[in-house]
Amino acid sequence: MGDRLAVRSRFLILLALLLGAPCLALGTEAPAGGEAAGPVTPVSLPGTAGSVPIVSVRPTYGPPGDITDIPSDEELEAQHAVIGQVFIDNQNIFDLNDPKDDTRLFRLANHVHIKTRARVVREQLLIRPGDPFDRRLIEESARLLRAATYFYDAWITIVRVHDNKVDLRVTTRDVWTLNPGFNFGRSGGTNSTGAKIEEENLLGTGIGLKLSHEKNVDRSGSTIEVSDRTAFGGHTLVDVNYSNLSDGALREVLVTRPFYALDTRWAASGAAVDDTRIDPIYDRGRLVDQFRDRHELLQAFYGWSRGLQDGWARRWTAGMAFDEHIFDPVSNHSGTTNLIPQNRRFLYPFVEYDLVQDDYLKLWNHDQIGRTEDFELGGTASLQLGYAHAGVGSTRSAVLIKSSAAKGFKDGGTSTLLLYSDFSGRLEGAALRNGVLDASVRYYVEQSKNWLFFSTFNATKGFALDLDNQILLGGDNGLRGYPLRYQDGTARALVTVEQRYFTDWYPFRLFRVGGAIFFDMGRTWGQPPLAQPSLGMLKDAGFGLRFGNARSGLGNVIHVDLAFPFNGDRNISRVQFLVQTEQSF
Repeated sequence: MGDRLAVRSRFLILLALLLGAPCLALGTEAPAGGEAAGPVTPVSLPGTAGSVPIVSVRPTYGPPGDITDIPSDEELEAQHAVIGQVFIDNQNIFDLNDPKDDTRLFRLANHVHIKTRARVVREQLLIRPGDPFDRRLIEESARLLRAATYFYDAWITIVRVHDNKVDLRVTTRDVWTLNPGFNFGRSGGTNSTGAKIEEENLLGTGIGLKLSHEKNVDRSGSTIEVSDRTAFGGHTLVDVNYSNLSDGALREVLVTRPFYALDTRWAASGAAVDDTRIDPIYDRGRLVDQFRDRHELLQAFYGWSRGLQDGWARRWTAGMAFDEHIFDPVSNHSGTTNLIPQNRRFLYPFVEYDLVQDDYLKLWNHDQIGRTEDFELGGTASLQLGYAHAGVGSTRSAVLIKSSAAKGFKDGGTSTLLLYSDFSGRLEGAALRNGVLDASVRYYVEQSKNWLFFSTFNATKGFALDLDNQILLGGDNGLRGYPLRYQDGTARALVTVEQRYFTDWYPFRLFRVGGAIFFDMGRTWGQPPLAQPSLGMLKDAGFGLRFGNARSGLGNVIHVDLAFPFNGDRNISRVQFLVQTEQSF
């Protein structure tokens, strides 16, 4: 115990020396934009001189139509036009001006729902009155708004040009964010259930609150979680999670002000995690071993950048981390632990370099149904290096590595290609430990407004993996015709081919409906401890329905699938029924 306290003391001292005063400046940047609420009123905006009139706007659902006789973006920028008034048009869930939405039930839903406050919208904008007109910042502000789970969509449009000023309307459409009741999911032949009260936009403030009791194949647990993505009047995320689990407990606190925009000049973060649980080891869809894992993490960093230059953002980050895993055997009805991973404790400083290119694309009916999707095509690269020394509290000396790279391509017509890879691991002397290399390819072909061809390839390769790090393949990670965690290996590959259909059906004015026919093929390689030999290439095919939540922010797409395995052992079901809530189609 004394050794661990001494290590934590060293961590806190080094952290204070590294970060110093900058970490106290979280969220001090002034918010942007004006607010539409009531009659014309002079209101002082933080960070601006004088006052800006705020004008009420009658809600208009959907992106406003094009305004004629407006100069081009190039002309406005050449004339050094500035932002004038910024009207916040924060719309409710249902458009009561549309006869199809003007029903008793939908009027009640609008009445009960508290709209996102205009202040919350304004604080996420990168533009404000008096700033030079910049189309790039306008588009980036809209992307930030669309990324919020409590908005269905967001648009920013020019409404008037006068006296070398450009007036803008920021239009957002709310979704239902209160989730009282039960949830159910099924994949890989197992069910997950739960009861919860969850609100992702409490009183329209953007604050999330979750009270839940959920059960899955690994554990059951009760959770209280509070989060705020616009804390301190800016772009700072504060998240507190307290969970009591059937096999342990989770305590987590996170305060982070990220590089939220391409031109952001600094970032800072602090996190603390205390997570105790039983880690299972699976093979052929069955539990073959387990052990208790207590994970403690303390991490903080400060980052700086010169902002966006020539289409690229270059960022540096320096931080400190304390990362410890303590493993213990577990004995219960499933048996006694056979293998126990070696305890690990690393106390280390780290530096990181990130490179981000400004290149984004707006698409429709790709991974979502009937909503705007932002695809990042620009190149990105990240490299983080840390050094832990056995002489200052770590269990062994090691160089810790994390890296990633991504790039997207659009042929100018109907095809989109997205590439991604990452690598992490430790160099202990000349040996690589717990190395994991991932790579993925996603390919989309727009065949028409309603038809889309999609294929993806994912591969993972492990090097001298820790015993608690499994590379699994099964019904819960893409091989839909098989039980969850069906194959265990030191490497895996998975190919999926999918024909997607996006209907115009809008049942009850609540769901957008789509369908898919799919084929999955994958396998594992290698012989981890306790794993049976690989069954070789596994294949399945199936079909299913997709329900896009047009009015809810509590899970974007509901999947209902039937999948049929082509091979595998004789004990698996010949038909797999899956119900899942996913972030994409």
